[in-house]
Amino acid sequence: MIFITATSFASMTTLAHSEVANPVVKARMAAMSDIGASMKTLGKMVKGEADFDAMAAQAAVDTVAARAEAAPELFEPKETDPESEALPAIWDNWDDFVTKAEALQTTAEGITITAAADLGPAMGQLGDACKACHSKYKE
Repeated sequence: MIFITATSFASMTTLAHSEVANPVVKARMAAMSDIGASMKTLGKMVKGEADFDAMAAQAAVDTVAARAEAAPELFEPKETDPESEALPAIWDNWDDFVTKAEALQTTAEGITITAAADLGPAMGQLGDACKACHSKYKE
């Protein structure tokens, strides 16, 4: 089931990004989509739309950490595409952007999911870290 879901998501991501010509932007968008998919995985468990699975939940959190760690390198080239939702403010406020990416990484790395009760607090922490960046740097 997880394989089918991951495969389906990868296909949707490929379709959604197929109109992006710039490979640098496409790579950034794929990383952000991975974070979004991970958050959806956790959200479905929180809402009871999916059974709690500690391994899948922790894998989702670990994916968020890994993609957040990669974000500064992925966003460093000041490149854009009409399909991108990244705002120019990223490069105008580079140090702040990097600080926010590092905060998301640190937050995710500090989360261990062993029980369903861990999901709500984890979602809150990750959501706050995501919002801190998106509110300033995402269209």
